Amino acid sequence: MKEMIRVGIAGTGSCLPERVMKNDDFVGMVDTNDEWITQRTGIKERRWVEDGQNCSELSIEAAERALDNAGLKAEDIDLIVVGTLTADYLMPSCAVLVQTAIGAKNAGAFDVASACTGFLTALQVAESFVASGRAKSVLAIGAETLSRYLDKKDRASVILFGDGAGAAVVTSFEECQQGELLGNILGSDGSGYEFIHIPTGGAKHPHDHPEYDKDNHYIRLKGREVYRFAVSTMTSLMKEITKDYDPDEVALVVPHQVNMRIIESAMEKVGWGRERCFLNIQHYGNTSAGSIPIALDEAHRGGHFVKGKLVVMVAFGAGLTWGASLMRW
Repeated sequence: MKEMIRVGIAGTGSCLPERVMKNDDFVGMVDTNDEWITQRTGIKERRWVEDGQNCSELSIEAAERALDNAGLKAEDIDLIVVGTLTADYLMPSCAVLVQTAIGAKNAGAFDVASACTGFLTALQVAESFVASGRAKSVLAIGAETLSRYLDKKDRASVILFGDGAGAAVVTSFEECQQGELLGNILGSDGSGYEFIHIPTGGAKHPHDHPEYDKDNHYIRLKGREVYRFAVSTMTSLMKEITKDYDPDEVALVVPHQVNMRIIESAMEKVGWGRERCFLNIQHYGNTSAGSIPIALDEAHRGGHFVKGKLVVMVAFGAGLTWGASLMRW
């Protein structure tokens, strides 16, 4: 049996739109204010794309920055995997638009759709390709433009989501000597799909279907159910992914930036202090599949990784889906 190749993260990159939506911008749009949003979510502002700016553009910029950080060229990439729910088109994929834009002439490309777990899904696909020897270098990207799918009259959702993209270059650990991926978890439970979903717009209710309702072409969520699921899932994932390691080895948790209260509650249940957690939700809100790779890039460039110590990445999303990855920097 062929020995599996050790896999690492050679570089990271991210891209955020310039348009800033502060909490005060929602006053008058829905019944809310800065204090109400901050207390319930921890969010102070988020980024939204401008008209004409799309998911592929954010992905391309994040990919190019990750390649530069890794010291690689686009032609070195064998595969591009984009985690997203908001690709520019139903077809083709966002990944092929990235492929041609950056000049990755040797790369295959496809998208994966697992909502906020999207980047970890893409990362684990990338890890599998490199570990098996089927690829030497893979771009894993998480990107969203969820502001296009927000009901501007729905207080429960409109204040939560932002746009952005992050990317990681995945190669053999022997080559990059950093960010070794040690373990992965993916899971799902489709029975909870109505907790977070977009009711119309898919093949079940396309735009010309008699039951198509344009007012339902937006994110709908059940906040209370999502909160309970999120705290429980994040807690169990962090425990499971680190069960074979000394807890003191965990230097940093990079969670899906979903809600400050959810993150703090999960960290408390695991018994880890907030100081171990990298947080940027106050600046960007919930960027879904873009959440973890954006935070990963900021933590990397900000010097938050400790050589030889563990980094936990954990996410959950619509589907319901969930995942975790463990990395030793």
